[in-house]
Amino acid sequence: MALNQEQKKQYKSIGHHLKPVLIVAENGLTEGVLAELDRALNDHELIKVQFRVTERDDRRALIEALCNSARCELIQTIGKMALVYRKNPKPNKNLSNISRFSGL
Repeated sequence: MALNQEQKKQYKSIGHHLKPVLIVAENGLTEGVLAELDRALNDHELIKVQFRVTERDDRRALIEALCNSARCELIQTIGKMALVYRKNPKPNKNLSNISRFSGL
């Protein structure tokens, strides 16, 4: 599922306009957070996740754990925001951020 640099560049430009779909706080990756993450990735493919964790190392560990558990790829991190992507084999054209904003 490795993306090339051109795809990542395109996804970053799409992700710039997105609002965070999921917020991960001090409780970390609970079952509810992982369920919502899976639903959001199935619907939208490309989502922003906000981390409300103050320590940078803890935030990095959470982002890595999130990507491993959801089988998604990290596109970009800026501050407390992470942009993640997981391809859906049957995307809904009305919900997928990739198909909706690919004309940008």
